Amino acid sequence: MSTTYGITIGSDGPALEVRDVNVHYGSKQAIDGVSLTVPKKKVVALIGPSGCGKSTLLRCFNRMNDLVPSARVDGLIEFRGHDLYAPDVDPVEVRRRIGMVFQKPNPFPKSIYENVAFGPKINGFRGDLDELVETSLRQAALWDEVSDRLGDSAYALSGGQQQRLCIARTLAVKPELVLMDEPASALDPIATQKIEELIYELKEQYTIVIVTHNMQQAARISDYTAFLYMGKLIEYGPTDTIFTNPREERTEAYVTGRFG
Repeated sequence: MSTTYGITIGSDGPALEVRDVNVHYGSKQAIDGVSLTVPKKKVVALIGPSGCGKSTLLRCFNRMNDLVPSARVDGLIEFRGHDLYAPDVDPVEVRRRIGMVFQKPNPFPKSIYENVAFGPKINGFRGDLDELVETSLRQAALWDEVSDRLGDSAYALSGGQQQRLCIARTLAVKPELVLMDEPASALDPIATQKIEELIYELKEQYTIVIVTHNMQQAARISDYTAFLYMGKLIEYGPTDTIFTNPREERTEAYVTGRFG
């Protein structure tokens, strides 16, 4: 077990290793030389003002930026010791192993059951699909609310339920790491609390990296916090340290609300 800047890494290594990563959209640089380590089965929050590069960095971790024609990523991003951007790496396989939950709930225009079953089906799942759907919905703390209406349209669910359905859909393909891009920003306080409770439970099994603009949320749910500003990583460390005793003046100014 090793510790760097307060980030404790188990003997089997980190979930994600990021070294000197730069991202350009055409001539505009969105990420500038970011390096950080994501430990396994922890929650890492990315915070910073709008436009600082949080979501851009997150999308690097499962190669979603490949879908933006003008995007260019350089530097090293390793997932369990493998370079995610190596020529022989299939981006589709990357996105299966590193799932993503978006800011706005985006269920498919299918039934609740088919939303969860879709990913496993197209990935050739040969086991008990009913059991997998139930397990995934239970993991997403949704089963008890929908078990008697699995055939209903996903659009019949509330916003918070739709977001938990999207989490269940992500978990159904058995990812090893889950990315969340402001997953509760479009939800009411009660639904937000359920998502936060769910994240806390999921880290028993998954590594989670979450982008949030909500300082209180980051403080509540994350083990480690990274503060980005204008594309640069200003400070990264245990969440308690970032919020109570940051090393950098800009970090303190941001987390205390003096700018943002």
